[in-house]
Amino acid sequence: MKRPSSRTTLFVPLLASLALAGCVSAPKPLQGAFAPVAPGELVRSGAVGDTVRWGGRVVKVEPLAAQSCFEIVAVRLGKDGRPVNRDQSDGRFIACRAGFYDPEVFKPGREVTITGQVTGFESRKVGEYDYRYPQVDAQVIYLWPERKDVDVIVERHPFFW
Repeated sequence: MKRPSSRTTLFVPLLASLALAGCVSAPKPLQGAFAPVAPGELVRSGAVGDTVRWGGRVVKVEPLAAQSCFEIVAVRLGKDGRPVNRDQSDGRFIACRAGFYDPEVFKPGREVTITGQVTGFESRKVGEYDYRYPQVDAQVIYLWPERKDVDVIVERHPFFW
C-alpha cells in the first residue's frame, strides 16, 4: 500500500481548515440586521432608536432591583460576533437587561456581545473624566467562553529544509 506523500499530509488539513474558516457565523441569538454604528460614533451623532450588536469587555455589572446593567468597553467584533481587538476601544456603553446577572460570572475583563436598541445616553465619570455613555435596552447578553492561552509547537519537516 502506498503511503501519502508529506505534501498531501500537509495540504489536506490546510484545505479543510480554510474551508471551515469560510463557514464562520454568529451564534443564533446574535444573528440579525443591526445598525453599522459604533458607540463612539453614536455619542457624537446623538441618535437613538437604532438596533445594534455591540461587544467588548465587561468593566462592571450592577445588579439592580429589576434589572442588571453592564458597563462595557466596546471593541470591534469578528464575523462570528465575538470581540476581536483587545487593544483599541470603539467607546464605552451601558447595556441593561431584566433579571439578575451575577457579577462573579460576568467579571471585569470577560468578553460579551449584546444586541438591543439604543434608548438614550447617560453621563458618568471615568476617573475624573465626564463620559457620555449610550444606553442599550438589551435583548441578548451573550457571554463568551474564556480564551485559553496555548503553546504552539512548530515542527519543521526535513523535506522543506
